[in-house]
Amino acid sequence: MTSDALSALWPAAPQLAAFALAVFVLNATPGVDLLLTLSRTWQAGPRAGVAAALGITTGCALHALAAAFGLAALLALHPQAFVALQWAGAAYLVWLGVQMLRSAARPAGAAAAEPAPAAGPSWTAEFRRGLLTNVLNPKVAFFFLAFLPPFVPAGTPDKTLSFLLLGAWFVVQGGLFLLAVVALAARLARVATPGPWARALQAAGGLLFIALALRILRERPLGP
Repeated sequence: MTSDALSALWPAAPQLAAFALAVFVLNATPGVDLLLTLSRTWQAGPRAGVAAALGITTGCALHALAAAFGLAALLALHPQAFVALQWAGAAYLVWLGVQMLRSAARPAGAAAAEPAPAAGPSWTAEFRRGLLTNVLNPKVAFFFLAFLPPFVPAGTPDKTLSFLLLGAWFVVQGGLFLLAVVALAARLARVATPGPWARALQAAGGLLFIALALRILRERPLGP
């Protein structure tokens, strides 16, 4: 593919800059992905935060691929499948919220009294936590289907490929943002003194996850 053909797949520079800015604003808006990355970093350390962030990024990549090849549109045509995915995602968010609330409710000395695991948090488990949190949210797929097309150049020789390139940009930028969040959260955790504020933060995070789950279930599925 020539450089001219490749450049035709991308929006013009001003539109691409607007796209990058919009992606940053969306990533910085508090939501499940940002909250999970912060909570895992503060609760289990930067290693867990990085694993969760990479799991979330992988989930976004899967949603971008699904939107590019029509899965999101298929879900819109079959409300029953959409509702089933909504319930699965909401149940998982409730489970995460309850775990955070239980951790926040434990007495301050309970954590110190328990023996620490020898190998620390499982990287695979943290990655899976981030992946499932993102993949089980069907709204992410619809988000890609609604957000990316306006930035696809009208004269592109291949709309699907342009969609995939923009999706890849979104995924990479979002992944780098979450990794920066992990680094900042880890630094704050080192300089801050653990105490009641940490338990209050976990409790607030748990309540927010449960509230997000209820919000998902209140939304009507797309379709006729």
